[in-house]
Amino acid sequence: MKTKEIKTKIVIKASKEKVWKALTNFRDYPKWNPFIQTIEGDLKVGSKLKVKIVPPNSKGMTFKPNIIKLEEQKKLFWLGHLIIKGLFDGQHQFELIENKDGTTTLIQNEIFKGLLIPFFGEKFESSTRAGFNLMNSKLKEKIEIFDNL
Repeated sequence: MKTKEIKTKIVIKASKEKVWKALTNFRDYPKWNPFIQTIEGDLKVGSKLKVKIVPPNSKGMTFKPNIIKLEEQKKLFWLGHLIIKGLFDGQHQFELIENKDGTTTLIQNEIFKGLLIPFFGEKFESSTRAGFNLMNSKLKEKIEIFDNL
């Protein structure tokens, strides 16, 4: 089965507790997040979410992944499928790493698997990566600037 991974990271001047709180406060996403514009659902393993994403220069889409891993203040992973499992599956991952200098590294990545992977080319990959980076920078801005006003 074909796979593709898109991985980004950013360092945020805040504790992992503060980053986790902002990252998992889904109700506030429409206020600051230009990429993942809404998430509805419970923050617990096995929960089905309703997620709306709008990658830069792309049409938005809504999908319904399941939370497959949740480690408080460390990891949030979900897995979604396009129509049926194995066609185009995406495992989205947020991971927080507390640095020794009072900062936190946010790693955001997605592992795509499935039969349709070869048909999603460079435009899909670059748009998704741009969306991740935009979300990361807006989260950093929200926490470092606006939450401290």
